[in-house]
Amino acid sequence: MVQGCTSDAGKSFLVAALCRIHASRGRRVAPFKAQNMSNNAAVTPDGLEIGRAQYLQALAARVAPEARHNPILLKPSADTFSQVVLMGRYDPALTALPWVGRSELMWPTVREALHSLLDEHDLVVIEGAGSPAEVNLRASDIVNMRVALECGADVYLVADIDRGGAFAHLLGTWMCLAPDERALVRGFVLNKFRGDPALLGNAMDWLRDQTGVPTVGIVPMVRHHLPEEDAFHHAAAPVPGDTNLALVLYPYASNLDEFDPLLHEPGVTVVPIREPRPLDGFAAVLLPGSKNTAESLRHLRATGLDAHLERAAAAGVPIVGVCGGLQVLGHRVLDPFGLEGGDMDGLGLLDLETTLDPAKTTRQTEVAWRGERLRGYEIHHGRTLAGPAAREHLSDGLGWEQGSVRGVYVHGLFENTAYRQAFLEGLGWRGVARDWRAHLEAELDRIAAVVEAAWPQE
Repeated sequence: MVQGCTSDAGKSFLVAALCRIHASRGRRVAPFKAQNMSNNAAVTPDGLEIGRAQYLQALAARVAPEARHNPILLKPSADTFSQVVLMGRYDPALTALPWVGRSELMWPTVREALHSLLDEHDLVVIEGAGSPAEVNLRASDIVNMRVALECGADVYLVADIDRGGAFAHLLGTWMCLAPDERALVRGFVLNKFRGDPALLGNAMDWLRDQTGVPTVGIVPMVRHHLPEEDAFHHAAAPVPGDTNLALVLYPYASNLDEFDPLLHEPGVTVVPIREPRPLDGFAAVLLPGSKNTAESLRHLRATGLDAHLERAAAAGVPIVGVCGGLQVLGHRVLDPFGLEGGDMDGLGLLDLETTLDPAKTTRQTEVAWRGERLRGYEIHHGRTLAGPAAREHLSDGLGWEQGSVRGVYVHGLFENTAYRQAFLEGLGWRGVARDWRAHLEAELDRIAAVVEAAWPQE
């Protein structure tokens, strides 16, 4: 089990690497994270919803992603509210319960999923969440040391040494653990290291003297193209001569990893837009999914970004909205069940009307486009009807276009080489789109080799 001293210590990255290392040795491996909080979600082949990180870790382990790999997914849609997805399905009853009251109700599901994976695999690589040193959360813990104690896991504590204070983080985290929890800690790992190893001096010996725990790995800073678990760290400004794309980051934006294939194409620069600014100088504007379409619309209006989007559309700048982004672009979002706080007027750039529905669509999808079969996935509550001005962009009621504006319900379209090539060529790009899925496979092999050299596995 990989646990971290802090959030963003690199747990998801290391678990993916460990899954690939051991799968490549011929072992039957599965990833596991009891509870994940993220709006970056994926859909399994059987139509269930799990965290994007566990989906990737399953691919690293060379097994089909499934709900047991992430039995609880929390999807924030307000500062103090998250939708609960239990074993891949939205659970409205659990969602309505207070946080403190629901953890014990979810623990049997976590325990069953964990033990079933242990029964069927040679190795389960478990990821913790945040830090096990959050003593205020110990009573409701169902993701860190409670999981480790349940299965007697070998626990490795990871610190992000690039942040500074790594040895204090490791020692302090270890000291916050109960005696039976400390007994499971087999090693410390320093992650994201860069510079001269001699600068570490005898710090590892000092740490072992304090705790009795060895430092088993010093993993270098690795630049990679794997999707983020629950954040968007990319920052960029327009580059002269590049195909510059604006990615609007409103509150509760979701599934941002689906734009990674664009972000990592040579000659393409994706610029995050968090504040109002003119958009008509960009080659295209991207509106991502949203866990709260109404709140995202309110943000666009409150900041004045709505006017910049309207001016960009009037100037003929291509605008692409995905899922919640599609709903934002329509005339109206109706909310008869009060899922997002009531009806809202959209931007009116597509002749569409969406009705939010408690029933949630989650499925992998193939859709026809220009003689191709595009692969992707759907995660949405909305049902959208098109008016006469909106032309079909994707078959089966999954995408429309009007002038330079298009909206789609299918996530992951830009992972399709032909679609990405056509989109970028239409903006004047002259590159050759890479096979994104093959590229991710190569990235998994590469990070596995780096981690194995830095943290030798038995």
